[in-house]
Amino acid sequence: MITVMKFGGTSVGSAEAIQRVANIIINTQGDKVIVASAMSGITNFLVQVVDSPTMDVDEVVKQFADKHLMAAEQMFDEKTLADFKVEFNERLAFFRECLEGDVNDAYYKDLITSQGERFSTLMLSYYLRKMGYESVALTAETAGIAATGLPLSGSADLEMTASGMTMKVRPLLSKGIIPVITGFYGIKDGAPLTFGRGGSDYSAAVVANALDADMLEIWTDVDGFMTADPRIIKNAIKIEEMTFGEAAELAYFGAKVLHPRTIEPVRIKRIPLKVRNSFRPEEPGTLIHSLRKKGKGLLKSVATKNDLAIVTISSAEIAYRPEHTAEIIGRMARDNAIIYAISTSLSTVAVLISSTDVASIITDLEDMKDNVIERIDVKNGMSLVCCVGDDLLSKAGVTGDIFTAVKEAGVNVEMISEGASEVSLNFVVPMGMVMDVVAVLHSKYIG
Repeated sequence: MITVMKFGGTSVGSAEAIQRVANIIINTQGDKVIVASAMSGITNFLVQVVDSPTMDVDEVVKQFADKHLMAAEQMFDEKTLADFKVEFNERLAFFRECLEGDVNDAYYKDLITSQGERFSTLMLSYYLRKMGYESVALTAETAGIAATGLPLSGSADLEMTASGMTMKVRPLLSKGIIPVITGFYGIKDGAPLTFGRGGSDYSAAVVANALDADMLEIWTDVDGFMTADPRIIKNAIKIEEMTFGEAAELAYFGAKVLHPRTIEPVRIKRIPLKVRNSFRPEEPGTLIHSLRKKGKGLLKSVATKNDLAIVTISSAEIAYRPEHTAEIIGRMARDNAIIYAISTSLSTVAVLISSTDVASIITDLEDMKDNVIERIDVKNGMSLVCCVGDDLLSKAGVTGDIFTAVKEAGVNVEMISEGASEVSLNFVVPMGMVMDVVAVLHSKYIG
């Protein structure tokens, strides 16, 4: 049995956390393949570094090294620390070399921001060795994780990764060695290409897919998926089981438990996934798989995504001019803007996007105003509410029940998205009222 275990930044964020994770690993039965994020705070630090025009390379390297060495010195005895520092210094020299590289290279930011995982995995692997277990720290390069795509938004090439890992990782498992692999990035044409923030979850799913694993475990700092955000709903409870579709909808539309892209690589091979808490390993977590288990209530969970804006673009009879709609959406794509919902009428197209993308999108659409676009209206301060449940589309009256509850909360619905998924119904409300909406829905249809 092969279990791929992914540990996030907080799970490897200190010496104590790494020791806790190592105990979880050795107490897991069968073959284990580990994927780890950078230590908490490191990736943010590296992003600030590449965004700084006045970077002091010596100071950056010192701060980076100090954070890792402080943890290492707490974990390792003198001999282990000496052995560790040999590999650590080799990787640190490469880090310095990267910092001094061509800042105008399109993949420079990918190269720098992917450095943290190379050091967290090294520490975890050495601690497993200290405990008496054979382990090796692998980078995406040495593990065979292949990537494709544009800077900062890569995707894994699943076929090439499966081929690479069959040659480079499977032989280690047959020898009883525990591989500890960097998350967050893959390799395109010999250079790192990151999978986006939170991409280590996705990396782990890619590894599970490549190795035909029996289980993927995402270890984080929460017990699993909840029926609602516990910061909003105090009596929110953990969800024991979910389908891949339900988990994907919640992850995409606001539940910060799992990166949304994690689902697809394991879904296509029907590899079950568990979300577990590395700080409470006795908790079984949430199991995500292909089997549907009927819930007791109308809804299984309610998630929200805040700080959104509705951009409404008016153009005469745009419904009969699909090339104009395509041009508008294409320009948004050039800005890498994520569209969370879209609604059309005879003469308008309304899209729901992040508030941070509004300014650049309006600028990009400006030159279409003369002959295509008549007016652009923006409604800021919006929140998307995602209601997830069993077969919502096939149950008569579900939409009416949900919006009756929203009406009882005294909230107006600004936009609706229904029909794209069988397990979710999404709608938009003013951000200042979203907590009231979640509370009433949870009380009536979950709690």
